[in-house]
Amino acid sequence: MKVKNGILKGELKVKGGKLIKCTLELDEGKIKRIKITGDFFMYPEDAIEKLEKALQGIQFDEKEISRKVKEALNGVELIGATMEDFVDVIINVG
Repeated sequence: MKVKNGILKGELKVKGGKLIKCTLELDEGKIKRIKITGDFFMYPEDAIEKLEKALQGIQFDEKEISRKVKEALNGVELIGATMEDFVDVIINVG
């Protein structure tokens, strides 16, 4: 996977019609900032901020991103999206 620096955006229409959007800033192959939005639901609601914080500073690598998403969303109730959907939208920004 070729890693670019700068601000990257992506979106994913998931099964069932929900939309997940991701904007992230990469610096030297690491996620400097990330914002995830969309019309999905999760409980507790602050889990999205927990996920974004967990992803900051990590290498832009599918295995690492997948591991952090699963850790951050463990025990979180997701409605309209899956953990894998979040990994997909992050990995496919550009």
